[in-house]
Amino acid sequence: MSGPLTLALLALTLSSPASSRSACRFQIPPHDQVARVARFVAHRCDWASVATISTHKPVVGQPFSNVFSVSDGPHGTSTGVPYLYLTRMEVSVQDLQVNPQASMSMSLAQTDYCRQQGFDPQSPLCAHIILSGSVLEVNGTEADFAKKSLFTRHPEMIDWPTDHNWFFAKFNITQVWVLDYFGGVKTVSPDDYFQADPHRRHSSWN
Repeated sequence: MSGPLTLALLALTLSSPASSRSACRFQIPPHDQVARVARFVAHRCDWASVATISTHKPVVGQPFSNVFSVSDGPHGTSTGVPYLYLTRMEVSVQDLQVNPQASMSMSLAQTDYCRQQGFDPQSPLCAHIILSGSVLEVNGTEADFAKKSLFTRHPEMIDWPTDHNWFFAKFNITQVWVLDYFGGVKTVSPDDYFQADPHRRHSSWN
């Protein structure tokens, strides 16, 4: 077989979907283990879309979605609790001061996984979760853990302006919604969500 033809066949092999799938850096839990999938997505994602009820004209009372950096713990240490680093100067935080209830969305489209698998971000196979609950300020030892969780995954935060009066908060989860396969959205109770282990039997998820 000639040299150019061999190289062309090699290139096709390397660019095939199977090759892309094998190149993925992690493997999500089975789709029938819904709580584990939710915990896995929450730990892999570094940011989330947070929807509040706006207090600002001209959209008072309407949903208002914004992007926030999050962390549920340093890599490999998942708590399931999304922590945030906030300032009351931020428009959505001002909404939360009036009504702390919110929803939070995270998707594996934020990682390399869905692209490597050839999944569109809207596809149910591109696992994503929606959390319902409220945003609460944390203090003491929990604030210390939130700081470690966020600053290890978002080191730029260390140098953010000190005059913005930053504080640590958490998303207090009351309901979990999961879409990771065909058949519609599935719900997970907070108890089942927090009891699930996203890393069980998968030693390659580092």
